Amino acid sequence: MTSTVRPAFATETEKRPGRWLALAVLVLAVLLVAVDATVLGLATPYISEDLQPSGNQLLWIGDVYSFVIAGLLVSMGSLGDRVGRKKLLLIGSVAFGLVSVLNAYATTPELLIAARALLGVAGATLMPATLALIRNLFHDPRERSLAIGVWGATASAGTAVGPVVGGFLLEHFWWGSVFLINLPVMAVLVLVGVKLLPESRNPEPGPWDLVSVVLSLVGMVGIVYGIKEAASHGPTLTAGAAGLLGAAALHGFVRRQLTLPVPLLNMRLFRNRGFSGAVLADLLTILGLSGVVFFLSQYLQLVQGRGPLEAGLAELPAALGAVAAGLVAGTFARRYSVRAVAAGGLAAIGLALGALTLIDRSTGYPLLGAALLVVGVGAGFSFTVTADVILSSVPKEQAGAASAVSETAYELGAALGIALLGSIVTGVYAGFTAPAGTPPEVAAAAHESLGGAVEASAALPDAEPLLDAARTAFVDGVALASGLGAVVLLAASVAAWVLLRGQKLENEGEGSAR
Repeated sequence: MTSTVRPAFATETEKRPGRWLALAVLVLAVLLVAVDATVLGLATPYISEDLQPSGNQLLWIGDVYSFVIAGLLVSMGSLGDRVGRKKLLLIGSVAFGLVSVLNAYATTPELLIAARALLGVAGATLMPATLALIRNLFHDPRERSLAIGVWGATASAGTAVGPVVGGFLLEHFWWGSVFLINLPVMAVLVLVGVKLLPESRNPEPGPWDLVSVVLSLVGMVGIVYGIKEAASHGPTLTAGAAGLLGAAALHGFVRRQLTLPVPLLNMRLFRNRGFSGAVLADLLTILGLSGVVFFLSQYLQLVQGRGPLEAGLAELPAALGAVAAGLVAGTFARRYSVRAVAAGGLAAIGLALGALTLIDRSTGYPLLGAALLVVGVGAGFSFTVTADVILSSVPKEQAGAASAVSETAYELGAALGIALLGSIVTGVYAGFTAPAGTPPEVAAAAHESLGGAVEASAALPDAEPLLDAARTAFVDGVALASGLGAVVLLAASVAAWVLLRGQKLENEGEGSAR
C-alpha cells in the first residue's frame, strides 16, 4: 500500500480496516523465526546423543541459522521493497516450512548444519518484510508504536518461548519435532496472509544489485565466523583470514552503496547519531538476551538435571518480561525519553548478567528466575523503542531496507551472543582435567561438550567424578561469560545514553514530512 498523503496529515481513512488482524498474521512469522533461533538450545543433548557432533559442529548447529539470516537481511529487505513485501513474505513462508522438514530428518551433523543454513535463507525473507508491512499498515505514530511494541515483544518473547515449545516437544517426541511444528503455523500464515495483508513496494525501486548482495553476505558471515573462531580457539590464521575477508567485503559493500544511484542500503542513514545509536542498542540487547538463554538451557538440563520441559518453563520469565515491557515501551519513551528507556533496558540486562556470575551447580531458582525476568524486561524496553526509532527515520517506500537494518542488528546480536558467550563457556569447559584413570577415548569425548561428557560417562563404572569435574568447569565458563556480557551491556547502556540524546518518538500530528 502506497500513499501520497504524508503521515503528518494522517486521517481515519488511512487507518486500514483489518490492520490489527493483519498484524496478528505478521506476528506469527516473527514468532516462528525467533523461536527457531533458540529452540535447539534444549535439543542440544539429544542431538549430541543422536548425531554425535563435535563441540565446534554443535556451535555451528546453534548459530549458523542466525549467521545466514544476518548476512542476507539487508539484501532481502531491499528485495521486498522491489518485488513486494507481501509476495516475498509468502514465498519465504512456504520455503521456511519445506526446509523445516529437511532439518527435522537430518541424519548427520553436516546435513543439519546445511539445513539450518537454508532455514536461515528462508528466514531472512520474513523478518524485514513483517516490520516493513507494519510501517505501511499503521500511519498513526501512536498506533505504529503499539504495533511495533507487539512485534518487538513477540520477537523477544520468541527467543524465550523457544525453550518452552522445545521442552514440551522433547518430552513427547524426538528432537526433529522442534522443526515440524513450523509446518501448521506456516500454513496458517500463508492462507490467512493472502487475504489480509496488503501489498506494498517502493514505486521507484531501482535494480537489485547482485554484487552488493554477495558482498553483504560474504562480509557478515566472514566477520562473524572470524569472531567465533577467535573466541573458540584464540587468534588463529583461519580466524584472522575470515575476519579480514569479511571486513574487506563490507568495506566494498559500503563503498558500492555510496556510489550506486539506488543502493540496496542507504548508508547515509548512519550519519544520523540517533539512528546509529538505535542500531547499536538493538545489537547488544539481543546479544545479551540470546547468549544467556542459550547457555542457561544447557545449565538447567545438564548441570541441574531438569527435564527439557521443566527447563523451558524455567526460562519463561524472560518471555513474560519482554512482552510486558514491549507493550508499554512506547508510552514510557514519550513520557520520559527514548534514551532513558533504551539505556535503562541495556543496564538492566547488564545487571542481570552480573548477578549470574554468582551461580554455582546448586544455585536455587529464585536467582535464576529473577535474572531472566530482568533480562526480558530490559530487552523489551530497549529493542522495541529502538526499532520504532529506526523505522520512523525513513520514508515508507524504504521501509524494507530500514527494517533490514534493525533485523540485521537483531540476528547479528543473536549470532554473536551464542558465538562469543557460548564460545567462552566452551573454551573454559574444554580445559577441565579429567579424573585420573579415565580412559583417553572417554576423556576426549567428555572434553568436546558437556552433553558428550554425560554420554561418555555412561561407559564408566563410576561416572560421578568425571561428571563433577565437567559440570564444575561448565558452570565456571557460564560465570565468566556472564561477567563479560555484563561489562559489554553496561558499556552499551552508557553509549546509548550519549548517542540517543534528543531522540524522540513521533506523536499524532507530528509525522515526518518525508
